[in-house]
Order: sequence, then structure tokens, then C-alpha cells
Amino acid sequence: MSRIVRFHRIGGPEVLQIDDIDVPAPKAGDVQIRVKAIGLNRAEVMYRSGQYTHAPRFPAALGYEASGVVEAVGSGVQDFAPGDAVSVVPAFSFLDYGMYGELVNAPARAVVKNPAGLSFEEAAATWMQYATAWGALIEIGGLARGQAVLVGAASSSVGLAAIQIANSVGAVPIALTRSDSKRTALLEAGAKHVIAGGGDALTQQVRELTGGTGAQLAFDPVGGPEAAHQLRALAKQGMFVQYGALDTRDLSVPVMDLLSRHLSVRGYELFEITTDAAKLERAKRFITEGLASGALKPAIDRTFTLDEIVEAHRYMEAGAQVGKIVVTV
Repeated sequence: MSRIVRFHRIGGPEVLQIDDIDVPAPKAGDVQIRVKAIGLNRAEVMYRSGQYTHAPRFPAALGYEASGVVEAVGSGVQDFAPGDAVSVVPAFSFLDYGMYGELVNAPARAVVKNPAGLSFEEAAATWMQYATAWGALIEIGGLARGQAVLVGAASSSVGLAAIQIANSVGAVPIALTRSDSKRTALLEAGAKHVIAGGGDALTQQVRELTGGTGAQLAFDPVGGPEAAHQLRALAKQGMFVQYGALDTRDLSVPVMDLLSRHLSVRGYELFEITTDAAKLERAKRFITEGLASGALKPAIDRTFTLDEIVEAHRYMEAGAQVGKIVVTV
């Protein structure tokens, strides 16, 4: 029997419970992992509360990221063996797999060996944030040396990953945050500039910081009417990439700016990368090399134990973290 976190109805963090269940042997193409650490993600909060892209099937498992040691492999799996230290990349549906537990199965295509020197906690805090940011900034946005990128919700794990990736290619990360309280932390995390608040002042500050050119790219999980100010701050042929919906209202798009400066507005989700074998391989290579060189280093805000999973979800919903929330097992 293994302890697995599941929920049996939609609701707040209190619906999460730890069930003792028999975890089946890994099927063909799967890897079974003895979990050491779990990385929490906003998507799991949305899924638990019935706001995700698909409805739960009860009893519902959840969890995209985990790290641990391979316990067993299914038939056809050749790249992994028992004893390997590995992590899980989000590349599957919660209807098929969930990583919140002591012993879990994951598809081999979503598993990667941990780079040397990376702790289990750091490994569990790696793949969602870096793969999401890499896909938008590098694969889609083509961010290059000297170009400015606006990083929305910059104190989130994905925001901090975007700052590090931008710095690693010589770009200029401009962190966007709701209040001034996180300014120092964001500058210490590598942001070249921090803009607190929104409105027309955001547009004006970006123009001043870029010598009137504007940012080449905006990477934003919020959206809503405030997106208009980021769009107005973009350079000619700039791109706005929306990767979340913290504000579920429709985007406000300034049409004349869109037309006169040939702007692009792009919806994006991580599965564009993780369900495409070639793109996923490029992401793995970039991220693994960045971890090895020290250019990329996961920032962990706080750790909880598996028994504290409800408290961990409450903490995530409060939105006060700077970096990744990790649960140890």
C-alpha cells in the first residue's frame, strides 16, 4: 500500500486527502518512481477547484511534477533502470497520471534523469517552470541578446525561470509585479528592472527603460484588460504570449497599436512543447545544460511534507511565494 493524495469532490484545499492504495505495476512504456519530492503548480489548484481545461474523474489524482528513484520499469522501457534518480516533466493528463504520492507511475517519455548535483527538491522544482518559460521565450519568441522581455507575475516559479533564461541568452528581463514589496527579491533573482503596478505608467516605464524602442516580447499569465498596457509597451513586430488566465476576463487589445506596429498576440501552453518529441528534446537539452552550468538554478520558496498537502495548497492560493513550493515525501 502507498499513500496517494486524491480528491473525491471539487472544492478548496480541504478536499485533498491521503488514501492508502495499491499502486499497480508499471504498464508498457511506463516508469514507476519512489517519490522523494513533489513540485506544486497553479494548474493543480485549478483542477482541484473545477477551473481547469478538463473535469476531474473521481476519485481524482493530481500532480504534474515529482522527483525520486526508479523502482521498476514497464516493458519496452530501455532508457531507465531501477535506482536511477529521475524527475517527471508535465506531458500527460491528470486523467491518466498523478504525481502526488509515495509511489507513482509516469510515462517514460515524460521522465528525465536528474543532472549531477541537483537535489530531489530542486529537481521537483525544475521542469514545469523552465520548460514553460523556454517554450515561450526561446522556441516561440526567439528571444535574443539585447532584446527586452516583460515577465508578468515575475515572482512565480515560471516568472523566475523566465528571468534566468532571459539572462542566459543575454536578453533584458523586466519583471512585472503587483506591488513594490517584491522588488528587492526580484532584483536579487536577476531581473534587470522591476515595474510594480500597471496602467499607463507601465507602458511609459517600459518605453523609458528601452530607450523608446519597447520590449520585443511579453510573457504573461494574467491577461484581462491590463494586457493592453503591455501590448502598448511592445516594440514593432513584438509578441504578446499569454500562458495563463489568472484574470479570466477577455484580453483588451489596442487595435491601432496592433495594426501600426504589426504586433502578434499568441496563446500558449506547455503541452505544445512536452507533447512534441523534437521540441521536448530541445527543451531538455537547453535546461539540462543550463542547470549544469549554473545559469539556471531552481528557486524554492518553501517546503511542506506530504501530510501538509492541504496547507501547501492554501499557501499557493495565497500567492505570497517567490519561487517554487515543494512537498517532500
